[in-house]
Amino acid sequence: MIKKILLILSCVAATMQVAARDLTILHTTDTHSLIMPDKDGRGGVLQRKAIIDSVRAANHDVILIDAGDKVQGSLYFKFFKGDVEYPLQNMLGLDFSILGNHEFDNGLESLAEKERMLTAERLSTNYDFTGTAAEGLFKPYAIRKIGGKKIGFIGINIDPSSIVAQPNYEGMKFRDVLESANETAAFLKHKKGCDLVVAISHIGYTKDNDKTTDPELAAGSKDIDIIIGGHSHTLIDPAHPEQYPSLVENAEGRPVLIVQTGKSGKYLGQIKIDLDRIGKDTPADYRYSLIEVTDRFPDASLDPEMKAFIQPFTDKLTEITGDVIGKSALDLRNATRTGAFPNWTADFGMWYGNLVLDSIRQVNPDTPGLDLSIMNVGGIRNTILKGNVTKGDIMNTFPFSNRYVVMRISGRDLLETLRVAAGKGGEAVSGNVRVVSDAKGNMLHASVGLDEIDPERIYTVGTIDYVAWGNDDMKSMANGEWIFADDPELCVPIMRYVAAHERLGLPLQADSSPRFIYLEEE
Repeated sequence: MIKKILLILSCVAATMQVAARDLTILHTTDTHSLIMPDKDGRGGVLQRKAIIDSVRAANHDVILIDAGDKVQGSLYFKFFKGDVEYPLQNMLGLDFSILGNHEFDNGLESLAEKERMLTAERLSTNYDFTGTAAEGLFKPYAIRKIGGKKIGFIGINIDPSSIVAQPNYEGMKFRDVLESANETAAFLKHKKGCDLVVAISHIGYTKDNDKTTDPELAAGSKDIDIIIGGHSHTLIDPAHPEQYPSLVENAEGRPVLIVQTGKSGKYLGQIKIDLDRIGKDTPADYRYSLIEVTDRFPDASLDPEMKAFIQPFTDKLTEITGDVIGKSALDLRNATRTGAFPNWTADFGMWYGNLVLDSIRQVNPDTPGLDLSIMNVGGIRNTILKGNVTKGDIMNTFPFSNRYVVMRISGRDLLETLRVAAGKGGEAVSGNVRVVSDAKGNMLHASVGLDEIDPERIYTVGTIDYVAWGNDDMKSMANGEWIFADDPELCVPIMRYVAAHERLGLPLQADSSPRFIYLEEE
């Protein structure tokens, strides 16, 4: 009998030792204020917490990381300015947090005020906030001792130029991604004796501009083992490595593991590392998986404190935004850079620009008509489903504090703008525009109507202030001259557009025909 008891105890002890050897890293990014599950039942902070709690219950050493853009993208941020998202991050038990570009949306003073609410360690290796409201809030690195191993963490942030409105980061200094990341990772490995270095980044996986990406960071590094990424909304799925490879060789030929969970909190990433084998295993041996976040959990299993915190905010939004203003004949989804929803948005821009110019023409008869509309796809943040459309649907879908602008711009600068858009896979342009590119995205032709765009001509363009300032990499737009800037946020005239359709008994419809055309290679 004693032998049996000793055998059972030894088995239990062995099991405990095996479990204790694993470090579990959970990670999210680009949750964009998606507090509740979306219309397809995916995402939601309550559902995410249920998964995190279950992982913590089953594992001894768990670290939870967020790679930025925790805010902006729903009415919770539009109306409450971060007072929902930041407390919820604390309720999730976040260990490390870095900044995304949208944390800057209300300026540095607001950023500093909200980031102070976090109980997590705030990391930024390559932003220098000296002399700003955020001075002293962020550390260049952190070290955790777990299971006899030292794990170093750094935070790598994106170059804000042409992405963040310049006044919103005034005074902050940006350091080169590769230089600062390599310098700090080498310090952690060789001076601090870290066994593993994890870079938490918000620079993006895909190459859309001249900014450094996660694969380039991996390839140019020597001392980084794992990159937990964000910004590009890339879902790096270990089941489909051919689409977005999760392993990239570094400058010395060793693999670096790159992970990212897409957007809107629809997935939770999980990395499992055998602590006893760090130095023997490589990142290629770490077990990376995605856990889908859905509304499958019964209400009784959801965190009661978190539910009680969210409910008053939800009630207020329902009170503000519940009015039905129109109907949609189809589902309008924001899944791609081109197609029905981007086209619909740009066609609204054409309608509204002509309305504005008609009014101006009553005072100044020589005012030209609108030639085209360019509206950034990144401003479409949600889905409008077939059926009734409410004020809240429009505000949720167009949540940014952008204003509509009419401007005059040279054909040369317009061509450069469309060239950048073509290289990124398209943009929201009005129905009279066609851009023809080769299979690699190199622009071959660009026309308004049936006329090639003339570099020497001046064009009148309807857009939003964010684009007119030259952001979203469309830098040449900043060379134009504004002739009108709206006062209300963009969602207000879009509601007028929807209501005008309703008065005429017309449901919302969209032209899905391609306006950016990519020729196949022969």
